[in-house]
Amino acid sequence: MKRVFPIITLVLCCVLSPAFSFIASAEKTEKAGMKFKETVFDFGNIKENGGPVTHEFVFENDGDAPLVINSARAECGCTKPEYPQQAIAPGKTGVIKVTYNPLGRPGGFTKNVVIRSNGNPGKVSLKIRGTVIPKK
Repeated sequence: MKRVFPIITLVLCCVLSPAFSFIASAEKTEKAGMKFKETVFDFGNIKENGGPVTHEFVFENDGDAPLVINSARAECGCTKPEYPQQAIAPGKTGVIKVTYNPLGRPGGFTKNVVIRSNGNPGKVSLKIRGTVIPKK
């Protein structure tokens, strides 16, 4: 009787293992995607007293599930990101709008905005840069 239990266990494992593998592979894992046309934008020379400047970063959901952006955070108060609050359907595009205020910030600048989403990749860094020409 002692020998029967290991044999039955072995037979059950051999029979059930392929069944569980088949069930696991049958499940479709849908994932959103976030593909940007560009992740860096150079404003070039901008005037300090010319007012805020804005660039729109266009992206596409290249996945097969709705894309939800959870947050868009700039590293300082001089840079303001805006992002879609609604989900972006697969195959559709969206825009992350980044505005930089040059007032009181003469000289070169590089600012990063971190986007977090349910997409692949889950975190994307966008960068703006340029040179602020001081007011006279």
